[in-house]
Amino acid sequence: MTDEDLRGALILQRGGLPRMGGERIRLLRAIGDQGSISGAARAVGLSYKAAWDAVAAMNNLFATPLVRAAPGGRAGGGATITPAGERVIATFAAVEDGLARVVNALEAGLGGSDASLNPLWSLFMKTSTRNVYRCTVTKVTEGAVSAEVTMDLADGQTLTATITERSAEDLGLAPGTEVFALIKSSFVILAAGEAQGQMSVRNRLKGTVASRHDGAVNSEIVLDLGGGKTMAAIITLESAQALNLQPGDRATALVKASHVILAMP
Repeated sequence: MTDEDLRGALILQRGGLPRMGGERIRLLRAIGDQGSISGAARAVGLSYKAAWDAVAAMNNLFATPLVRAAPGGRAGGGATITPAGERVIATFAAVEDGLARVVNALEAGLGGSDASLNPLWSLFMKTSTRNVYRCTVTKVTEGAVSAEVTMDLADGQTLTATITERSAEDLGLAPGTEVFALIKSSFVILAAGEAQGQMSVRNRLKGTVASRHDGAVNSEIVLDLGGGKTMAAIITLESAQALNLQPGDRATALVKASHVILAMP
């Protein structure tokens, strides 16, 4: 294949949700080969943090985790590919092979490159929302203006979103419906421990700190919510220092119901 040949890249994406492409499949394969995320990151040329972020995103998007990992820092912590992850790898390879044949046929039909293909690139856009979860609706409470949607998230924890009644109707939400819940990391408020006091925040998701990365102004703290699900929060460095949350500590993620965006698969 020359630089002028038409090439195809398989991208799996639902609406504006994070995409799953060949880069992440290569990371999955490397985790299976290396037995750790740190080793896989080196093998595919990613930073340790970027690899962990990719694994968290993949686990959040699928009903069951693709990777089971034990955080252990840059030099430790094992990781294995789950049966679901193996199926994703195999299925992706089969579809990618079919895509190559389609691209060859397309190139033959077009006789080369064609500017009319440019609109296709819009399909590859990513969302800026860090936390994306595949959930199942358990209850819809309708109101005159708004609807309250309760969803099963992970390990018995629920997530509630408040959306307009019109949006609920357009999405066709009902118990048993699968939806994607999107939460910006800057909308997540953290509290140390179990956060038992009275608060107006509807969603209180309990977890364990999986990682903390401090910057000059902000800190990124990722909670393990159980069931292979994680939640990232961006808070000020001053707040992070005051909370003094470290990997292994218990913490609670607080999210207003109005800050949860819903999308249909």
